[in-house]
Amino acid sequence: MDFQKQLDLYLRARFTLSVLFTIEEERAVEAVRAWCLDHSRSCLVWDVASGYQWLTPEETPVPVSKDPLSALEAVEKHKGTAGSVFILKDFHEVWQNSQVKRKLRSVCHKLARSNKQIILTMPSGHIPEELKNETIILDLPLPTHIELYQEMEKVTQQLGIKINLTPLGREKILQAALGLTSLQAQRAFIKAGVLDGVLDDRGIELVTEEKKQIIRENEALEFYPANETPDDVGGLGILKEWLRLRERAFSQEARDYGLPAPKGIALLGIPGTGKSLTAKMIGGLWRLPLLRLDAGSLFGSLVGESEERARRALKLAETMAPCILWIDEIEKALAHGGMDSGTSDRVFGSILTWMQEKQSSVFVVATANDISSMPPELLRKGRFDEIFFLDLPNKEERKEIFTVHLRKRFRLPQDYDIELLAVQTEGYVGAEIEQAIIDAMYQAFNDSRREFNTSDIADAIQHLVPLSVSQRENIGYLQRWLQEGRAKSASI
Repeated sequence: MDFQKQLDLYLRARFTLSVLFTIEEERAVEAVRAWCLDHSRSCLVWDVASGYQWLTPEETPVPVSKDPLSALEAVEKHKGTAGSVFILKDFHEVWQNSQVKRKLRSVCHKLARSNKQIILTMPSGHIPEELKNETIILDLPLPTHIELYQEMEKVTQQLGIKINLTPLGREKILQAALGLTSLQAQRAFIKAGVLDGVLDDRGIELVTEEKKQIIRENEALEFYPANETPDDVGGLGILKEWLRLRERAFSQEARDYGLPAPKGIALLGIPGTGKSLTAKMIGGLWRLPLLRLDAGSLFGSLVGESEERARRALKLAETMAPCILWIDEIEKALAHGGMDSGTSDRVFGSILTWMQEKQSSVFVVATANDISSMPPELLRKGRFDEIFFLDLPNKEERKEIFTVHLRKRFRLPQDYDIELLAVQTEGYVGAEIEQAIIDAMYQAFNDSRREFNTSDIADAIQHLVPLSVSQRENIGYLQRWLQEGRAKSASI
């Protein structure tokens, strides 16, 4: 059920107390005011700075109240006959006041099934335990495609900006604005059109950039550039082929064919084998926005803050769909069972439930190094489409990795003995091969800035102690996990 239907249902059912969670206070108040006008109900709004104000045409004076207690008393004493809706703002700021909580609870009991209703608006927070039984919760979602188009037309008309978008350009600019609040979208459209007085296809990039800035302000989400291609990742042939088969899976053509949108993949295995690089490569291959979820930033000090941050981050990711949500080192961020009064368990559970139930085209890429600390419920079927294991690269893959990193540094691979280097790096991961090339470059640079060669790389290899040696026991445990058939190998 969408927001408008929920609001209509709760107000017509005369539920006494509703809590409306939103950062778009003005849009929420306008939605309630419009409903009251349509249903001939009176509507008042209150905040601690301005007291009560009428939102609907009324001739009676507004109640005088400057504090939360007197505001609730005014609700109790109000004599309106047609039914009144009271919007009280920022009540989350007074949850520590036991008198206010007690008064609100008492008022709710007295107003049960009356013609008076209270709506509390707040940007985030929690409901006190003693009020949960009295409360109906509403969430105002971010603007839809249609609402964003209406905002675009409104601000361009107000400022005299001409809209000169092709049908495809209009679709793209609205897609770029999904995930923004109404006010943020208005600013983005104005920014895109105010310079030349025309909003055209050139504004798509400006709106996208504004969206990146907004996402950067989110404490848990980060907009990542996805410029890598499969050519930038050595080896992993099976994983690459799996991804190529699903490259068009988010198109309308796939929906019409009956294909469901892919849910995601888990990339497990040995550190340094390219799990994070693969996540970036998927964004580049599929040409989709890549969001990195810093799950450690989800946790806050206030009661309910962590769960609210998780909910907000996942909702923002959904509004950007189709997109890729990358959760890096998920085993560290979502350690199961901590000494934090169950907060990590609740955050972990909400993310698991979302992964299982989500209907939006958000492709989750979860990477992990420490398999032993992974909770079993994370890896069960239904969370991911496939679980891939990234093992030590074989000889052919090591040759590809050398080729990738030499080209990345503007060197011709044929100038080096790739075959010899691949043999010498048996047991080395991709990150160690890259480091050997960098060490060789430092050596040659400090030796009269000469060009580095195969011998320099070979010397650097000899001085590196690979993980397969220093962490032999851990690597062996990880490889046994693959051999037992618990995941699919990413390599041919």
